[in-house]
Amino acid sequence: MSYLKQYGFFGSFNLVINLIKTKILYSNARLIRFPIDIRNKKYIDFGGNLTTGIGCRIETFPQMLTPLKLLKFGENVQLNDYVHITAAYSIEIGNNVLMASKIYISDCTHGSYIGNDDDSDPMTLPIDRPLSVKAVKIEDNVWLGEFVSVLPGVTIGKGTIVGANSVVSKSLPPYVIAVGSPAKPIKFYNFESKRWEKYVN
Repeated sequence: MSYLKQYGFFGSFNLVINLIKTKILYSNARLIRFPIDIRNKKYIDFGGNLTTGIGCRIETFPQMLTPLKLLKFGENVQLNDYVHITAAYSIEIGNNVLMASKIYISDCTHGSYIGNDDDSDPMTLPIDRPLSVKAVKIEDNVWLGEFVSVLPGVTIGKGTIVGANSVVSKSLPPYVIAVGSPAKPIKFYNFESKRWEKYVN
């Protein structure tokens, strides 16, 4: 009865269809909401009890033949609508991670732009530039807000919250609240006072 109140008749019917399809196609998941776009599934470890919203795009692009999983989900990960995750090297998402909608996470870029001899020539087509890859790690209990982007080479520490519209271009420590572009900590959790307090760098 609670599902009828929350989703209405047609929403509840659609939920049941999605549950059936989930158990047939992704037996370890809790609920996959269709449509979903999954590319190179064999390089993805979906973990346990994964939940997704509609319109998610989850993809891997191995740069060489490998038996390894390029994208690993932990337990009880929840993605909301239109989350896009692309892995060419290594993305690890920990346990109990919560993501809002329209989030982008990638461990790769078309070309290199760091200011060394490997830099990409801007006269070449972006699509033809070799992928530059750096591992991404999102630790347990992280919460990512709406429209967050997580860029290659970063780690987001355990229990950290990233505010809406933030761009994570540098690693974040555990147990902080970070906002902005680039995302920077503004608060940390004080385990002695049991309060979120102003972050002093």
